[in-house]
Parts: sequence; C-alpha cells; structure tokens
Amino acid sequence: MATTNDIKNGTVLKLEGQLWNIIEFQHVKPGKGGAFVRTKMRNILSGKVVDKTFNAGLKIETATVDRSDFQYLYQDGEDYVFMDNDNYDQLTVSAKTVGDATNFMLENINVTIALHEGNPLYIELPPSVQLRITYTEPGLQGDRSSAGTKPATVETGLEIQVPLFVENNTLVKVDTRDGSYLGRVSE
Repeated sequence: MATTNDIKNGTVLKLEGQLWNIIEFQHVKPGKGGAFVRTKMRNILSGKVVDKTFNAGLKIETATVDRSDFQYLYQDGEDYVFMDNDNYDQLTVSAKTVGDATNFMLENINVTIALHEGNPLYIELPPSVQLRITYTEPGLQGDRSSAGTKPATVETGLEIQVPLFVENNTLVKVDTRDGSYLGRVSE
C-alpha cells in the first residue's frame, strides 16, 4: 500500500478492480482546509481519461507494472508477436492491446511493453520513427515553400500531412504521439 504522496507520472493505481495510469498530478495545499492531490488518469484497458482528486495522505493501492524492451517480429492473424530483448522469449499481444501503435510499427522496431502479472497492458513506442512514403500526389513546380501541406501514405498505411516538396519513396521522420511529420531523413 502507498499513499497519495507517492503519486508520480506513470504510476499505475488499482482502483475498484481496474488499473489506472497517472498522466498528470498536482499536489495542492490551499490556505484553508487539508491538502489534496489532483490527478488526470487513463484507464489502461479502455483508454478513458478521467480527473480524480484524492485527499493528501490517503492510502491507495498501486499495481506492479514491469516495463520490458521487446522487438516487434511479425503479425499473426489478429495478434502481434514480440521478442523479449533480454531472454529471447516470444510474447503474443492482441490487436486491442497494441491499438494505434500499429500505425508506426515496422518489423524489428524496438518498443517497451508494460506487463502486469505477465499480461501485456499497453505498448510504448519510441518518440519518433522513420517511415517511407508509399504514395503522395506530386508537388507542382515552384511549390518548394513550407507554407502548404498535402496528404501522404506511409508504408504502414497511415496517412500523414507532409510539405508539398515531399515525393514518393522518401524516408521521413514521424512523431509517434500525434502522427505529425518531423522532417526528411537522409539515406
């Protein structure tokens, strides 16, 4: 058991039989009344984000979550197969658990998987990945400014917005948090 004073970003709490990941927290000590902790939490299974306030010093139950480095190997039907980088064991993760991470995962990419009692909870991607543009409309002559953007499809099937000068078969850097274009990568 821990107290609300132990809350940090990334802490996983067990509340009413469900696991919640702390996204943000703030210790508040008003002039009158007792101190409290204001949190923003994400339900690990459903992805729902809620705000919750705890009284300071309140006992809370934390869940043990192990984060391990894995390498994405291949897709097996609806599931995804990863290999533990330490002991080379393979782990099969459901498509629901992988979620939107599939938009950024190519074979052999290294990811971090959070495990609770051996069950995968969610996947943490690196901050950015390099993906190749498979299709985009050609830019017009003279469109070399950074003023406009156009849609482009990358090799995972994700559609992103890129500057007008980006062409097919270009390797680009993509932010995994919001899918934004970060720049071209020299090969």
